[in-house]
Amino acid sequence: MKVMAFVKQAAIEERPLELIDLPQPRFSDNQILIKVSVCGACHTDLDEAEGRIKLEKLPRVPGHQVVGTVAEKGKNVTRFQIDERVGVTWLYSSCGECRFCKAGMENLCEKAKWTGKDADGGYAEYMVIGEDYAYKLPENFSDSQAAPLLCAGVIGYRTLKLSEVKNGESVGLFGFGACAHIVIQILKYKNPASKVYVFTKTEKHSEHAKKLGAVWTGRAGDKPPVKLNKIMDFTPAGECVRDALSVLERGGRLVINAIRKETPVPALEYDRYLWLEKEIKSVANVTRADAEEFLPLASQIPIVPAIEEFSLEEANEVLLAIKHSKLKAAAVLRVSG
Repeated sequence: MKVMAFVKQAAIEERPLELIDLPQPRFSDNQILIKVSVCGACHTDLDEAEGRIKLEKLPRVPGHQVVGTVAEKGKNVTRFQIDERVGVTWLYSSCGECRFCKAGMENLCEKAKWTGKDADGGYAEYMVIGEDYAYKLPENFSDSQAAPLLCAGVIGYRTLKLSEVKNGESVGLFGFGACAHIVIQILKYKNPASKVYVFTKTEKHSEHAKKLGAVWTGRAGDKPPVKLNKIMDFTPAGECVRDALSVLERGGRLVINAIRKETPVPALEYDRYLWLEKEIKSVANVTRADAEEFLPLASQIPIVPAIEEFSLEEANEVLLAIKHSKLKAAAVLRVSG
């Protein structure tokens, strides 16, 4: 089968993804074989490309926003039928036995595996996954529209849950890419009295934020007209942690949605940035419950994902564009169909 796989980890300018042929994967009794239609591309894929996330095996097929149909299934599979449309997220599997798994927090499982990192993902014509880690998709989304919901949407939903926004509170979003443009739609639906303030580094993203309901936009380091009760940071920049804390209201909470920061978090003077009961919380991946809760909600709102579609062969160029914030929307790679 045709895949775009990492053959090395290097700066994306060196084109570490190559179009190669690999054998079609085999599936076990509890797995499904997915014929991939589209796969989203995101900053985590860029982190894998450039080595901020280490890959234990090469070549590795990335991609964890996978939409396709069930081509074949193992004899024990009961959740899905042949030709049924399914989606796959970053969580590929977990042990099911540790205290985190038993508490529904398999995102913290030390033996968890991640799609496109520990197992081959969706930059391929086919992939396999356990039936308990795939999800039915709402019918009102096309394949390309559904793809960003499986990463940016689900992780954004988890970020919003952890921020515990109360209706009427002022909310800040640092960065306004694939994730934040979905979060603001959930916010406006669930917390209509809350005003949203967006910090982003490009004018096109500022314009998009205003169209989706932001009352103010600025750059990191700017001061909004009010202190913010809750802030969500979706950027790869460590400096944004300091900038967010500087505009966070006393008793407020900053939730950081980033597996890795590309630049260090600067030194934080306690009296200036952390005192007065300010909180910092990180987001670690997603759980199955996040996906099961979010996908019906996305259909109900309905979320309108902004997408740009590319061919699978353009994956290197897409990740380069993500690196330099040149995309106007979530990137989706067309694999088949």
